[in-house]
Amino acid sequence: MSVRSLGYLGFAVKDVPAWRDFMTAKLGLQEVAGDAEGARYRLDSRAWRIAVEAGEEDDLAYAGYEVADPAELTQMAERLRGAGVAVTEGDAALAKRRGVLGLITFTDPFGLPLEIYYGPSEVFEHPFTSPAGVSGFRTGEQGLGHFVRCVPDTQKALAFYTEALGFQLSDVIDIKAGPQVVVPAYFLHCNGRHHTLALASFPLPRRIHHFMIEANTLDDVGLAYDRIAAEDRITMTFGRHSNDHMVSFYAVTPSGFDVEFGWGARAVEPGWTVVRHDAISVWGHKPVRQSAPAPGRIILNGEPA
Repeated sequence: MSVRSLGYLGFAVKDVPAWRDFMTAKLGLQEVAGDAEGARYRLDSRAWRIAVEAGEEDDLAYAGYEVADPAELTQMAERLRGAGVAVTEGDAALAKRRGVLGLITFTDPFGLPLEIYYGPSEVFEHPFTSPAGVSGFRTGEQGLGHFVRCVPDTQKALAFYTEALGFQLSDVIDIKAGPQVVVPAYFLHCNGRHHTLALASFPLPRRIHHFMIEANTLDDVGLAYDRIAAEDRITMTFGRHSNDHMVSFYAVTPSGFDVEFGWGARAVEPGWTVVRHDAISVWGHKPVRQSAPAPGRIILNGEPA
């Protein structure tokens, strides 16, 4: 028993208008509701996948994981409580805000609010339309995408996400995060997506290093690269990752952490075995020195060029 997929993400940010432009004009997501205090964005048939709300944190505020039905939600609640996790039943008001039929809330060992839900809202009658012309994003059974969680103790986090939430280890990369600094990163899956979550002890002041969305075509990625490069936001150039084989680039969001925009990742297949890697990429993903880099950044392929 495990969660099925990453269903949604919520961010608390200082500059909602900057995020609005970044999410729509640059990444190509569709805004479906918004005002000065925040907005919600679509990238498929779901009513929303990413929420951006006004806040001082400039960080991930919560993540929602999906299960199939009320029975699975009950089973996950029992599993969490059996692992000593304090679980709260989501009330009707919260379920309405999230657009789901039911949910539970709790936190991971290092304070990230998490939700497990069933019954998300679909809006097939309103086809996804990208304002930047993106053809679409790979979601479905693989969910929204992934994020890399920064934690002070990877073994404690690994135990929680595998034993309490049912994630399975895909592989490990010993990441060069700076001169003579190597940080092991653990990549976890809960469906066919190579990793829905990664855990690493990056010394960052935020909960995540980046989140990832996967486009349907390589041209979608190339066109997004051109749009974002024009604003000096690229942090790592095109490359192919060594573990999931994703072709992608990285860019800094208005809040200072990164987004990965990719295409073409391989899936976890039956018979998958855990391996380790010494490099994050087969080729590319070269660091880019920005004109105004965010403080405390971690460059995954070493120091900025």
